[in-house]
Formats: sequence, C-alpha cells, structure tokens
Amino acid sequence: MSERLDRIRTALDAAEIDALLIGSAHNRRYASGFTGSNGWLLISRDYAGLATDFRYVEQAAAEAPEFEVFHFQDRLAAWWKDFAKPIGRCKLGFEADELSVAAHKSLRDANAKLTASRRPSLVQTSGVIERVRAAKDERELDCLRRAAQLTDAAFAHARERIQPDWSERRTAWEIEQYARTHGAEALAFETIVASGPWGARPHARPRETAVGESAPIIIDMGVRIDGYCADMTRTFVIGDADNRFAEIYDIVLAAHDAAAQLVEPGMTAKDAHAIAFNVIEGAGYGERFGHGLGHGVGLQIHESPHIGKTSEDVLVENSVITIEPGIYLPEWGGVRIEDMGVLTADGFESFTSTPKLRMG
Repeated sequence: MSERLDRIRTALDAAEIDALLIGSAHNRRYASGFTGSNGWLLISRDYAGLATDFRYVEQAAAEAPEFEVFHFQDRLAAWWKDFAKPIGRCKLGFEADELSVAAHKSLRDANAKLTASRRPSLVQTSGVIERVRAAKDERELDCLRRAAQLTDAAFAHARERIQPDWSERRTAWEIEQYARTHGAEALAFETIVASGPWGARPHARPRETAVGESAPIIIDMGVRIDGYCADMTRTFVIGDADNRFAEIYDIVLAAHDAAAQLVEPGMTAKDAHAIAFNVIEGAGYGERFGHGLGHGVGLQIHESPHIGKTSEDVLVENSVITIEPGIYLPEWGGVRIEDMGVLTADGFESFTSTPKLRMG
C-alpha cells in the first residue's frame, strides 16, 4: 500500500490540500486495504490514520498495517478532536460527493469546537482518490483478469445449457450458481438477461418469461473476485437468427471493433465514444445508441473514467475499461456487445475471451 499512499499524497498537492478525510468504502479499501463496513481514513503528507469502532479494531490492524488505528466510540463530536490532532491546522479535504448532508453537518460542528490554532479548514473535494484509482497496479490487474476469466466461464456454462423454455430468471440463476461455486465472492451486479423486445431496455431485469427461439437474447454479467469486478455482454439467439438480427449485430460489432482498435491513452473519453457512435450513426441508428461507450471498472462496476459523448475524462494508461456499444429498438429488442480490458501504451488489451458471433 505504500506506493498507493505515495500516489495519494501526490494527488493532495494537485488538489491543493494538505490532508484528506476519506469515508467512501471503496476509496477507504483502495487506500488502506481495510475491508470493514465502518471507518474513516485521514491521510496527510506524514500521517495515515484509520478510525473505526470496536467491531473492526483487530481487523483494521491486520489489513491496514501502514495506518495508525484509532478506536472510536460514540458520535463524531466525541472523538474528532483526538483523531484530527496529528494534522493540526491545515487545509483538510473531504469527499463532497460521498458525504451526506447530515454527516457533513456533524463534521462541521465537531470541527468548529476545536481551538483555532488546531482547527483544520474544511475543503470540498471531488474525485481525488477516484482519479488515482483509474490507473490500476499489477495486483489489481491480476484480480481483474481473474474476474474476467470466471465471467467467461460462467457465461459458457449457461450458454451450453440454456433452452428456449428457460426463463430469464432461471438463466441468470444458472450463471450465479456457477460463479459462486467456482470462486466468485459475489456477482459484480445483478445479471441482466433480456430476450426479445425486453432487450430494448439496456438495464432490463430478468423476468419469468421464457427466452424463446429466434429472438435476440442479451446477457450482461460479471463476477467479483477479491473485491474487483468484471463486466461482459453478449447477444445471441437460440435457433435461427433473422436478417434483421444479422444486420443490427454486424453494425454493433463493427462499432465495437473500431473502438477497440482505436482507443488509446491520452484520448478524451468523448472522442473514444465518438468512434463507435459514428459507426452506428452512419448506419442510421444513432438515436438508438443512447448510452455511453463504456466506463472504468475496478473495485466498483462503474468508476472513472466515464466514456460518453459529454465526458471530460481523459483515458489513462493502465485503466481498465469496457467497450459496449449497443442498438435498442422498441418492440423488437436490442444488441449489445461488451468486452472489458486494460488500456496500454499499445492500445486496448481485452480481458474478455468469450467469442462473438460472426454473421457473415
């Protein structure tokens, strides 16, 4: 974790703050290794503290050896003075995107009780840790690769067994059973199985409806291993595909392949999105591709960068992203094709190995 702390401390300089208070569970885990459900990190250039309650003191000491563990009891007002003592008077950032109004009030009120000479000034910050998290280290990349491999295996297991009379929910359950009995700690998100017109809803939830024959079936799925997520989507039919499916699938595949070949570090996220969007728009379906091309994946299934038409994010080397264009037609269904992989100096390296259909 020392390398991560170094990167975070560099990020403090960029954010023009002296210390950062972290309450977000994912940012807390990333920075310290602590996986408990309750706690705060306080990181400055020369201090790293982890405050938690009785339930997690022993766990915190084991999982976050580079942090001084602070055992708190009662409300923030009762212990903030002691926890904040090592940083003294400074510019203290807090995660404005993560802190509730009530929590912010508690922090502000507790901080106001400190003497002026020892009182940090509170500064709103946004995305300080998230931007650091965007570039994955080797341990993270290993976890993400393994999560992608198990996702591929779970899909293959279900694809070999699925029958037209299976419901969408049964199909999703087949995937989940395989994942959990083959090493997944959890699913990365609720599996999407959407057949026929239901597939026109990009985030449709599985129903008791049979998947049927000759209609497009979208399966969007991923598992979590050691805290890290995977994300993959495939669209297929059971039985014979009609001409419309072949047409739509080929357009989406061309958009996917164009983006996968051309994305690179330093590119803006909106320019990456435009690669795929222009292919789909050129085929006459631009209005039916309404979501972003993709997103970052790590400890969260959706994290920095956001790859969409209005995103100001810039793609960085060693970020793990998805490429997932789609076309969605009401009363017919949808097609989405998604791979997840790492962005290297040479371009996009997919972690997803599940084959795609080749309609030609």
